[in-house]
Amino acid sequence: QLMESGGGLVQSGGSLNLSCTASGFDITTYIMAWTRQVPGKRLEWVSGIYHNEDTYYSDSTKGRFTISRDNAKNLVFLQMSSLKSEDTGEYYCVVPVIYNGRWSDRIEFLARGPGTQVTVGS
Repeated sequence: QLMESGGGLVQSGGSLNLSCTASGFDITTYIMAWTRQVPGKRLEWVSGIYHNEDTYYSDSTKGRFTISRDNAKNLVFLQMSSLKSEDTGEYYCVVPVIYNGRWSDRIEFLARGPGTQVTVGS
């Protein structure tokens, strides 16, 4: 089970930190990731973190977002800075299914949290 927290309303240029609490499984055995549903757009990858701490970022979030994990506490974090209005959306913590190491448009996951809303005001 996954549960996100930390969403809210922030002004453009501001920062927000999301957390994901995992229960019932050990996150060290999985790649963990964040996805988001922006209004009017398809679900998209935001960021992912591998077992060895390697990370993935989408082009739109690279340099602004940072993903991390606390294996001892079974937590995954997403630090978001320099937020833009186009970052507004529902953010989901997921256990992703990644084919051939590619973070493609095909989004599949083994588990997903209920989501947390992020709203960036202009």
